[in-house]
Amino acid sequence: MKISGVDIRPGNIIEYEGGLWRAVKIQHTQPGKGGAYMQVELKNLVDGRKNNVRFRSAETVERVRLDTKDFQFLFRDGEQLTFMDKDNYDQITLSADMLGDEVAFLQDGMDVVLELYDEKPISVQLPDTIEATIVEADAVVKGQTASSSYKPAVLDNGVRVMVPPHIASGTRIVVDVYSKEYVKRAD
Repeated sequence: MKISGVDIRPGNIIEYEGGLWRAVKIQHTQPGKGGAYMQVELKNLVDGRKNNVRFRSAETVERVRLDTKDFQFLFRDGEQLTFMDKDNYDQITLSADMLGDEVAFLQDGMDVVLELYDEKPISVQLPDTIEATIVEADAVVKGQTASSSYKPAVLDNGVRVMVPPHIASGTRIVVDVYSKEYVKRAD
């Protein structure tokens, strides 16, 4: 589907210079002289490269629609991740590089969504939040106010997050996967 360069929105997947790119950030600019344009930060879905591109309203780009399919994470073997199709139980193995930093949040049995282009997986979407256990938390410094101060803590998957002072080692918390921030204490 062809769209105008100024109609690109964050999250859109476009075909550009022979590759698949996701629009990460956009900024509409209307200079005093000349025509308006859209400054778009693109991220390559295959190799992770980033690129800043200007699109004028006269330019058109091909917007790509991806198929999504529900999978379940089974196990990790070195740098290979194995997922199972929840419909037909077929297994697929992908490189851990495809997930980037979010690979630390994968848990056995976790439901994920794979985005497919021409039946080939190009990205993995994890749930927005997960539950994790704090294995190490700094002591509270006396005199800090409870409302605005946070302390560093390490989760059972090795990721460092900032947590409120009342959270101690052994506590289960809910963490935002993509911003790596404390959300709340797990029930």
